[in-house]
Amino acid sequence: MNDILFRGGRAFLAADAFAEAVLVRDGRIAAVGPETDLLRRAAPGHETVDLGGGLLIPGVTDAHIHPVQAGLERARCDLSEVYGLPEYLERIISYAEANTTREWIDGGGWDMAAFPGGLPHRSQIDFLDRPAYLLQRDHHAAWVNTLALRRAGITRETPDPPDGRIERDPDGTPSGVLHEGAMDLVGLLAPSPTPGDMADALVEAQNHLFSLGVTGWQDAIVGSYAGWDDQLPVYLSAAASGRLRARVVGALWWDRTRGAEQIPELIERRALAEGLERFRATSVKIMQDGITENFTAAVIEPYCRCGGTGLSYVDPALLKGHVAELDRHGFQVHFHAIGERAVREALDSFEGTDPANRHHIAHLQIIEPSDVPRFAALGVTANLQPLWATHHAQMDELTIPFLGEERSAWQYPFADLLRSGARFCAGSDWPVSTADPFQGMHVGVNRTEPGGSVHVDYPTARTPFLPGQCLDLSTVLTAYTAGSAWINGDDEAGVISPGNRADLVVLDRDPFTEPAADIWRTRVAMTFVGGEEVYHR
Repeated sequence: MNDILFRGGRAFLAADAFAEAVLVRDGRIAAVGPETDLLRRAAPGHETVDLGGGLLIPGVTDAHIHPVQAGLERARCDLSEVYGLPEYLERIISYAEANTTREWIDGGGWDMAAFPGGLPHRSQIDFLDRPAYLLQRDHHAAWVNTLALRRAGITRETPDPPDGRIERDPDGTPSGVLHEGAMDLVGLLAPSPTPGDMADALVEAQNHLFSLGVTGWQDAIVGSYAGWDDQLPVYLSAAASGRLRARVVGALWWDRTRGAEQIPELIERRALAEGLERFRATSVKIMQDGITENFTAAVIEPYCRCGGTGLSYVDPALLKGHVAELDRHGFQVHFHAIGERAVREALDSFEGTDPANRHHIAHLQIIEPSDVPRFAALGVTANLQPLWATHHAQMDELTIPFLGEERSAWQYPFADLLRSGARFCAGSDWPVSTADPFQGMHVGVNRTEPGGSVHVDYPTARTPFLPGQCLDLSTVLTAYTAGSAWINGDDEAGVISPGNRADLVVLDRDPFTEPAADIWRTRVAMTFVGGEEVYHR
């Protein structure tokens, strides 16, 4: 027997339940309870992990994340850890000088709020001697230079694609920002990563996630999108070889330029993962709209000042039939929905589907109040990205002015969803934002910017954003653990209970005993997957 006794602190079991100690045997939870009882049950020579007054929690499952893209961006021109045009240019110049043999300058992570009106310009990077393709932090736009526009043949006469927009100067000349589907006009021309690059990126991302207590995830786009190659082959290879140690569900990408004819292909892609222990391709991702800041989020009433109601990428008249057929074939459907119209279209499409398939809607920035109770009524899980629910530059300067006062108050209504009986899961959307779940938990509880954020010095960053929508720590921690494990169909994880897998995380403190304002300071000391240590700080 291989026994490990976790003692010297306490363990969060689930939903406000705690235990003094936890005994693990052969990769499974053997018992929870008083330390003296578990000492008697532990095998001679057992290993002891001293929690040092910290908290033991179930492994976090990130329910909406893009690890392969994150790993690739970390290896390219990564702008995600700096903020502002001077800092972006410094990082771009440094990358260009260090990578003289690369044909393109590619990467991303820039923030719309760092630019007047939310838009950079091609002229700011026209000093480069190569084409540049830099994805916006949210992956809904790309910043390109004139060389890249010329390489793609994009001119004043180039029409906008049906699912995107080419930003233009007053005279009609492309300005250097490509929104949504227009990204592919350049992105598909940039050099693709090799299979080896993608495999290394996955392992790099996995190691980073282990350091943050994330032991499983749902990859929210497994397919070709925004210039990224299909990640399915790298997951299949990593799972078969043992390099993939986390437990992962892949959400297969729904090609919004096609219809139901792609469902047999999705079934074939799902079958490729059958029999693998660490990876399953049982979900389908439908991106129903864009984002509010570039007016592609689908809203009911027009945006203030600029008009327009955004984009519904899949025709609502067809969407219900597509979702019904996916449901009949046993797929989980994972929606991206930001605007209140997109949320309503997603909910409408779930009418009559089987709740056992564990469908969910991610992001949920704006929900019209009458739609809030429909989550519980339909058995649809609310997939929260709590980190975004704060006063920050993008929210105050680019979002609220274009939504208006009434609709702005409908944003991220977490407490309303909870009171209505909705089930929660949670994720980060990394590399859109940090993968650190404790930053997200901090915002879920406080609705203020966590320390270390690029917006932490913003004037209203410490003013709670719609404080009536705050959650308690137990609820938000449960969303990241039990809720997200459930959404992944992993019923042996997410809760510290006898018989469950020992996917466990040792924290350097007990955030339940410290001020809520300090939740963001929580760090991971150790991470275990199936009782095996995969990270030690």
